[in-house]
Amino acid sequence: MAGPADDSARSLRALAEELILASVGAAALTKDKTDELVDELASRGKVTRAEARELVDEVVGRWRGDATRMGERASLTLSGFYREIGLVTRSEYEELELRLAQLEHRLRLLEQGK
Repeated sequence: MAGPADDSARSLRALAEELILASVGAAALTKDKTDELVDELASRGKVTRAEARELVDEVVGRWRGDATRMGERASLTLSGFYREIGLVTRSEYEELELRLAQLEHRLRLLEQGK
């Protein structure tokens, strides 16, 4: 059974995570900004600077991972949409360009051989 200390630690952690996520916004945190956040968490709560640093690093790492996954998901969604409307990717276009150049070269060689 969780005691009042456990509940207090969880609520402090939740508050800290909310504070960090609110501070993050759409921009990536710089080292100076994370240091400020660590200092603020340490001064507000019953956590040490080391615990605050660990918490900030964990949440920022999770946030960056989520941002990367969201970017990948958006890219896949866009790729699917482009395929549906009949657009090709740059790599597909370049591959076709290369194949066409090879065919033109072979045709010139055949024409010169006659």
